[in-house]
Amino acid sequence: MQYMCLIYSAEGSGPQPGTEEFNRYMQAYFAFTGRMKDEGKFIAGDALQPVATATTVLVRGGKAETMDGPFAETKEQLGGYYLLDCKNLDDAIACAAMIPTAEHGRVEVRPVMIFD
Repeated sequence: MQYMCLIYSAEGSGPQPGTEEFNRYMQAYFAFTGRMKDEGKFIAGDALQPVATATTVLVRGGKAETMDGPFAETKEQLGGYYLLDCKNLDDAIACAAMIPTAEHGRVEVRPVMIFD
């Protein structure tokens, strides 16, 4: 079954670029991605550009409207995702717990509804 792992954190809450801590953090991400690939669970995954680059689209009265930024004004923002093929929810949760951002942010795990 496919599970989407949505990675949330407050911008600037994790290790900062240019530090040794950030290098270790990124190596942990590369290791996690490699492990998911080796185990045949990796389908897709990427980081997102900073929230300042986001545009929200809505349609009202048949007209598309846009606004800068994310839809929700929250402290934690969606920063990336993994789409994994796991045996079950327990397996998906175990994988999500290995995502480095889980140590200072949150990882939401949701089963994917696949329409044939």
